[in-house]
Amino acid sequence: MTDQTPGLFAQSKGKSSRDYSKENSWGKNIFNSSFPASLVAYMYSKNISAVYIKSESGCIHHTSISGEDLFKINPLSDRAFFNYEAGFSSFDQFYEGEREKIDLVMINRELNKDLIGLEIKLTALPDTTTKKFDEDHYGCELVVRPPTICFLACTICNSFIGKAGRQILKDLLGDIRQINHWEEIEAILPYYEDIQNAVKRVADYVENQQTPLIVQPVWKTMGGKSILADDCLDVFVWSNLAVLKLCMLQGAEKKKITRFMRTVIWIYRMLFEYSVYGQFDYKRIVRLHSYNIANDKAFSASGLQTWPIMKSKELSHPRISKWEIKNIILGGGQNLLSPERRFDAVIVNSPDLFD
Repeated sequence: MTDQTPGLFAQSKGKSSRDYSKENSWGKNIFNSSFPASLVAYMYSKNISAVYIKSESGCIHHTSISGEDLFKINPLSDRAFFNYEAGFSSFDQFYEGEREKIDLVMINRELNKDLIGLEIKLTALPDTTTKKFDEDHYGCELVVRPPTICFLACTICNSFIGKAGRQILKDLLGDIRQINHWEEIEAILPYYEDIQNAVKRVADYVENQQTPLIVQPVWKTMGGKSILADDCLDVFVWSNLAVLKLCMLQGAEKKKITRFMRTVIWIYRMLFEYSVYGQFDYKRIVRLHSYNIANDKAFSASGLQTWPIMKSKELSHPRISKWEIKNIILGGGQNLLSPERRFDAVIVNSPDLFD
């Protein structure tokens, strides 16, 4: 007899911090991180790896990463535990103040050990900037929050452990002596290229140690309409250095600091403080270095900006069919969704998917 308890693939009771038998585990924003984790596990069960976007010789390169390599544990194993909106212990040593929560922490529950912390961005394909193009040029928006930049800095700090490691980091960053007032736009702009080059030197040094940071599943619609395409779902994973490279590829302005430039400055300040003091004050850096830009997000990259990096056959034609959604959302879980967000709404309004 088929189990009619609402659930998600690979996240049975006891394997997740969320109880999918309860309606409140299907609400706004919750579904947008829990469904992608099960999508990764489902793809792993079918021997389909995610597209891994990483830096190679300073350039963006696509490779693949399995669900097991991404989560640092077999997601189908009873040892795997999906912990959502949780602190990731490995980052705690690098920054001071209140600890930030990351979207998903994978845990080996047999060892009671945190394995990896990941940010999850479920994105529509195409976005508003590319919906009028042909499907080979569809792109999706990527919105990154300030805490993600804190986590990015932590992943880099993790390559420079101890006093000796911090000295290497400090030497790589150099000393930009000419800047006395880092919070002032006029003081920063003449030396932004020096700041970016310093961060780039660090990135080049740790290239062989880069790690997954953002999991970006895409769900494809028919030209931006609320109708799922048959070739519907796939997963892209951005390494920490690929996210950094995305910011650097957008170029610099001469008369203002953009969100992308500000992100690079934040990372420089976080790494420099860590190299000197052993920790950085993430919230103070963000607060004092806003440059007249709201801090609600670090940056957002439109489909026009992400497409050159993400373009691939998997982006044009995602590998998971819309008819497979019923293999990921289980036991009538779709009936507990509230159509508050686009993907939820499309599923709710597509009952034929579950026939």
